Amino acid sequence: MYKYTIYVTYKGKVYQTNVLADKNQPEDEVYRIAKEQVEKQWAN
Repeated sequence: MYKYTIYVTYKGKVYQTNVLADKNQPEDEVYRIAKEQVEKQWAN
């Protein structure tokens, strides 16, 4: 598992989030996970 630090733009602001993912996981999948994390955080 690798730790990726991803910057996601959400509602006009940039957020930093960390994603733990397998090193063979496609880049677009890692970004999708990061975006979901940010959306879940702001939904609460």
